[in-house]
Amino acid sequence: MEIEVTQNKLSKALNNVSRIAVGKVTLPVLNNVLIRVNKGKVSLITTNLDMAIVDYLPVSNSKDGVVTVPAKLLAEFVSNLPKGEKIKITSDENKAIITAGKYTSTINSSPADDFPELPEISEDKAVIFKMGIDEFKNGISSVAIASSNDLTRPALTGIFFTTSNKTLCVAATDGYRLAERKLIKNVESEVSVIVPTSSLQEVLRAIDEGMEEVEIAFSDDLVRFRFGEVEIISKLIDASFPDYQRLIPKNNTIKLEVNRDELIRVTKLAALFARSVAGSITLEAKKPNILSVKSVATELGENASIIETSVSDEGKFTVNSRFLLDAINSLDEPEITFEFSSGTTPATLHNKKNKDYTHIVMPLSR
Repeated sequence: MEIEVTQNKLSKALNNVSRIAVGKVTLPVLNNVLIRVNKGKVSLITTNLDMAIVDYLPVSNSKDGVVTVPAKLLAEFVSNLPKGEKIKITSDENKAIITAGKYTSTINSSPADDFPELPEISEDKAVIFKMGIDEFKNGISSVAIASSNDLTRPALTGIFFTTSNKTLCVAATDGYRLAERKLIKNVESEVSVIVPTSSLQEVLRAIDEGMEEVEIAFSDDLVRFRFGEVEIISKLIDASFPDYQRLIPKNNTIKLEVNRDELIRVTKLAALFARSVAGSITLEAKKPNILSVKSVATELGENASIIETSVSDEGKFTVNSRFLLDAINSLDEPEITFEFSSGTTPATLHNKKNKDYTHIVMPLSR
């Protein structure tokens, strides 16, 4: 095996794939990156058995072959070489030789046969969607904040991809908040699967400037994301996602239109005093045009701020300040809609104009 490639291209590809190269005691080869050259096509591959990342590397010269070496060691070595330097990697029996100008390194390799086979998605049977990179990034980022880290509830550790009324939607919840985004409208295919949030975070990290489109392919137990020269394949979560549509309130009585930046500011001020009370702050709507945001901490004191806005009804809503800030920060219009009711009904937040994103937050009991 032999390839010649510039330092910046190789370093970028290795950074993409090396993040998931975490060996297990029973399978240390998972520490490695598999470099494969087949008919001039070069691929760098890593896997942790739940997910695989493939980066197709454009090279100037190559000879067919395969080698597998520690991914992080190779990535760190290459990242410290001079930028723009041409790098040559060759394999010889049980080692890989990396040369770049006056720099040379020999890294012990493992048998390529020990490297796990990559899962494949049948193109004929897959459900495939394509969309713009920016829409995908914004959509996934805005719902990922609501997913859970609780491994005892696996369905909540992922993002739910589902079709409803010919629209592809994504949703996530941790039981305290829920976020939904409409991704693609007028779709013909149907899907209902849960993708691990950790896999989607790797997809977001690998997206680079200049990429325009992402292809998403679903099979029975796998999902594949293709964008630029990168391909990420992940197992799906085998669990049932909650019927989240039932959780979105339809009849909140208090409806406010507020300036996003102003609501962020007063929520942050209240949060400063709410640290000793688990982040608890209270929003109170008062006719005809007052929304007050308060927090009280016996040891620190208290804070109260006022926003002027039209008020449809009066009432109070107590919420975790961090959850509320996450929700507001996920919105991107200057004016947002904030709806709630007194009691145990969740609050709902939208952009004022574009209603493709919905974020709900559960109230705290006082």
